[in-house]
Amino acid sequence: MTTSYTGGCACGAIRYEITAEPFIGVECHCTDCRKESGNGHASHWVFPRAAARVEGEAGEWSMTADSGNVKTRAFCRRCGTPVYMTFSANPAAMSVRAGTLDDPSRYTPSVRTYTSRALDWDRVDPNLPSFEEMPPR
Repeated sequence: MTTSYTGGCACGAIRYEITAEPFIGVECHCTDCRKESGNGHASHWVFPRAAARVEGEAGEWSMTADSGNVKTRAFCRRCGTPVYMTFSANPAAMSVRAGTLDDPSRYTPSVRTYTSRALDWDRVDPNLPSFEEMPPR
């Protein structure tokens, strides 16, 4: 890795720096990601949580995924930007929204998930490996 990954919310109240390479880039079409993003899918990069430093106080809300595991989504209390997510089933990982990166052009999707819920009008690279639901770990 040549440089860290930095980013934050729209107003700058939350900032992060991650000093490791991402595990995977996910284009998720699940209903929860669609609703939170206000789009047809959400783009996430999953990183090792221990390599992340977050500044600012995020609001959080937790929800139960289809798997029964809890996902905690963090957002800026001031501007409302969804910034990152943590997982009860994998506390060593965290995902950041690709659009919150200071340089979002660095994001590279690796896989599509929940394609069974994808909307016809939401066009994502059809050549990416795809899973109708969440792939097994």
